[in-house]
Amino acid sequence: MRLPDLAELVVLRGAAQGLSLHARRPALARLAGGHRSAQRGRGLEFEEVRPYAFGDDARSIDWRVSARRGRLHTKLFREERERPAWLVADLHPGLYFGSRRQLKSALLLRAAAILGWAAARGGDRVGAVLPAADGALPRPLQVWPPRSRDAGVLPVLRALVDAQPRAPGAPRADTLAAALAAVRALLQPGSLVLLLSDFAGLDDVGEALLTAIAAHSDCRLLWVTDPLEADGLPAGAFRVGVPGRSWWLDGERSRAAWRAAWQRRETRLRELAQRLNLPLIRLATPDDAGDTLRGLLREPAWAA
Repeated sequence: MRLPDLAELVVLRGAAQGLSLHARRPALARLAGGHRSAQRGRGLEFEEVRPYAFGDDARSIDWRVSARRGRLHTKLFREERERPAWLVADLHPGLYFGSRRQLKSALLLRAAAILGWAAARGGDRVGAVLPAADGALPRPLQVWPPRSRDAGVLPVLRALVDAQPRAPGAPRADTLAAALAAVRALLQPGSLVLLLSDFAGLDDVGEALLTAIAAHSDCRLLWVTDPLEADGLPAGAFRVGVPGRSWWLDGERSRAAWRAAWQRRETRLRELAQRLNLPLIRLATPDDAGDTLRGLLREPAWAA
């Protein structure tokens, strides 16, 4: 299976045509940029203060101005034209695996490239948090601050290519939490967070960080999977593991425990997404990343 290179990720700009990241519900896109709101919502920036009117959000009251003028005043916000869009890539050696078509790491890179181009095309500033490429343990994180247009996307794509695993290895349990902690410290209210991971390292710390991020940001979960993870091994004896630590496994005898472990991971992730009201997009190695994302993020016809 071929590893993605920079040229391939640049070409994926075309796959981003027609994709929109600006509305979790397409009908809301009709309001983009053209209407004012007195509500403190995601992707809004302060514009002015006016006297409080019945029905205004109490969280938008400007108490300093109200005290000075002796009458309640509320802040008006307008939708931001450029919001920060963060690609958070949970790349680790455990993603150097794939039973169909492509490696999980390759699928993650291809999806990240399409999402990055879609964000830039929609006017967002693209930044990223991902592992450094030196392979050190613990692997330090690198942060790319959000920038507009190609200047934001291209450096991130180069870093993704350099950071992708090139040999199998054991996944580290702390990479996801470290990435979430790093991006949380950098977020502005209303930022877009695109988290790409297989969520094998999701733990209580990661859940708490994701809960804090989702409270003030538009967060999407991109779940990278392979059919073998859910189905288990076929009948027969298989040598499994990572270099230097492998063993023989009977496919038929191990299948029940294998599927039970997968079910626990799937249930935990789906319940978390439901509790936080986060979109959960499942990406599978047999599928083309562009086709999957196009089916879920297509712009409505009237938005053209």
